Amino acid sequence: MGVIQWNRRSVLASMALLPLAAGGRAPVARAAAATRYTMTAFTNDSDTELRVYESEDATNFGLLRAGAYRPPAGLVRDPSLMRHTDGAYYITYTTAGDGHTIGFARSTDRVNWTHLSDYPVPVPKAEAAWAPKWFTCISGFVGVLVSISQGHGFTPYLMIAADPARPIWSPPIPLIGVGPQQPGHLGFIDTTVIPYAGNYYAFAKNESTKFIELAVASGPFGPYRFINTGDWAGWGAPREGQCVIALPDGGHRIYFDAYTDAQYFYSDSVDGFRTWTAPVQLPELSGTVRHVTVLSEQIGAR
Repeated sequence: MGVIQWNRRSVLASMALLPLAAGGRAPVARAAAATRYTMTAFTNDSDTELRVYESEDATNFGLLRAGAYRPPAGLVRDPSLMRHTDGAYYITYTTAGDGHTIGFARSTDRVNWTHLSDYPVPVPKAEAAWAPKWFTCISGFVGVLVSISQGHGFTPYLMIAADPARPIWSPPIPLIGVGPQQPGHLGFIDTTVIPYAGNYYAFAKNESTKFIELAVASGPFGPYRFINTGDWAGWGAPREGQCVIALPDGGHRIYFDAYTDAQYFYSDSVDGFRTWTAPVQLPELSGTVRHVTVLSEQIGAR
């Protein structure tokens, strides 16, 4: 494990050289395949135990394994899941409410996990590192977004992975425009960035207002400008833990945590994030799961 001594320019130049994530592979002609959705989460009962669920429709999830992973020390909050080109699955997660370390684990079957490392994010004076999220660029490079506080609100930073299995990382670079907006503002957490239609859309929880807001940029590092703020989508507040996935019909789904009400919701958009359906509670799991990630993948012809 180590840190590659790159600057912003060399980080950007390196993107085309890094291996593609599973979602970035060139399409291969084949018969129609089934879509499988895997959810990772911690629960209201435990933030030291990973639960893994599976669904065929992104709505009704059945439990694959409770206690699929327990870290050697600390928490497994906010687990974010991806599958890489080596065929293995990786999670990254919050290890503590304070401190500057995030965790990594690996699995070949989604239910048996091996701890890889606890990684101290090299941001000066970092007091908290929350909700790391896997991110795949349009060009295919793999990174992790992590919300960092240096004592005056949260800003998302992006680290690029040279090899998620080790892992080796570029220096963290803050997303321009997604951070404390004025003195006293608490910044943004749980930021997830979705490449769409040639741009990058950041869904970020405003820690001052507790709404999930939307910003857009032409590049992954920004500068981002907020295009929808407040209760723009009708999701209400306080809301957090947002995860956004593409659906087979070309639309998108967001999952989010109504944590003060002990409920979990999803909502859909079919018009490029402009409008969203009324939130619906996640069947069976609302009130149990916290801060989920959902991974969709094609699993073979029918």
